[in-house]
Amino acid sequence: MARRIVLAVLALIAAILGTVALPLGLITAAEDRHVFHNETVSTSTSLANLAEERLDDGTGGKALHRFVAQLGTTHHRVSVFDRAGVKIAGTAPPPALGAGWLTRARTATEPVIYPVNGAIVVVTPVRNDAGTSNVGTVALSRPTSSVDHEIAVLWGLIGAVGAAGLVAAALVAVGLARWVSRPLSKLEGAAQLLGEGDLETRSPADAGPSEVRRLASNFNVMAARLESLVHGHQATMADVSHQLRTPLAALRLRLDLLAQDSDEAVAAELADAQEEIARLSRLVDGLLAVARAESSTAAPTVVRADTVIESRVAAWRPAAEEQGVTLRAASDGRVRTRIGDGQLEQILDNLLANALDAVRAGASIMITAKATPDSAVIIVADTGPGMSAQQKRHAFRRFATSSQGGTGLGLAIVDRLVVSNGGAATLSDTPGGGLTVTIELPAATEGGRPRRIAGSRRVTQMHHRQD
Repeated sequence: MARRIVLAVLALIAAILGTVALPLGLITAAEDRHVFHNETVSTSTSLANLAEERLDDGTGGKALHRFVAQLGTTHHRVSVFDRAGVKIAGTAPPPALGAGWLTRARTATEPVIYPVNGAIVVVTPVRNDAGTSNVGTVALSRPTSSVDHEIAVLWGLIGAVGAAGLVAAALVAVGLARWVSRPLSKLEGAAQLLGEGDLETRSPADAGPSEVRRLASNFNVMAARLESLVHGHQATMADVSHQLRTPLAALRLRLDLLAQDSDEAVAAELADAQEEIARLSRLVDGLLAVARAESSTAAPTVVRADTVIESRVAAWRPAAEEQGVTLRAASDGRVRTRIGDGQLEQILDNLLANALDAVRAGASIMITAKATPDSAVIIVADTGPGMSAQQKRHAFRRFATSSQGGTGLGLAIVDRLVVSNGGAATLSDTPGGGLTVTIELPAATEGGRPRRIAGSRRVTQMHHRQD
């Protein structure tokens, strides 16, 4: 932004200088040349008047020669001719004006200006007293070096003023750009830190224009309220966890005691009650996990996704083998992403748990990881029964489940964790039958900042799997 401000100010000043200074210089230069020509014509006319006294009246010869000698000291070249074309006075031969110029001058009635190299020549007819005929011709050559020098100085001054104006404008623009951009850069950094989970970050609100200061102040108010809400949410989760788990555990213990002294029919009912309590416990744990995922503020760190996949596959392989399910993993090398500490493990655990609940003996689950320029892609594909289109539409909603005893919260947790880290999750059918879950997470860059996945929110055409 600072560069754009500087370039915009310089372009504006350059346009103003070009609009004002350039025409002014052209007009002044033209006026100087016009004055120069008029002065030369006036000098030639005065010389012609003295020559008329010499040629027509036979007087004024001395005055003519003195004037010619005076002009010679100022680098003028003068030639005075009589009616027959004989030179009667002068400081130097007339410049080459082309053939027939003297003949044409004998019949002229007004001075004629000829531009030559580095000078102008004014040819003035010498008229008699009555003004009825020409009695001679005066050719006055004046070098243009003086007016050329004046015009060069003029353009030099205009150029110097323009350059000084551009330099001054550049200094002002740089100062203005820094004044505006520095607090905005700090505000951007604070917003980045807040998005990465540092809820205590604040932006300086004492620098820059008043609008920027108000923006920073409003950002700080927003950050403070967000910090308060998140901390309140976390405190509520801790209270709910304590208040619900303790009575559930006590209730389960009492039912166990009752079952010991009950007959077979009552014991069966108590066993069903125990299953419902266990399901309620899983539901509470799932809701707490979803709430933690939604209010996740863990600062992202660089994680080797391929290494995490290998460790989770190793941890889940015994459970898979017990069900007769083949669990494998593959990657195309180092796959690096930025995600909160432990969150990728939580995502994979939920996906593997869902897949193992869905597939039957003889099925397979394949986890692959690959890196793209902008993302780390993790694919979990199974050969189970898959999902219907309607099930996919509601896959990430809380409590959306078709499996008996499921809570419908596993994929809700996956969704919240993926989206909170700037990623996206989609579903597709596995070739040959089954379901494929594709997770895209921001790739870890050299600068340490993640690249957010375009359209990181769920798209309605992309369906997610349910528990």
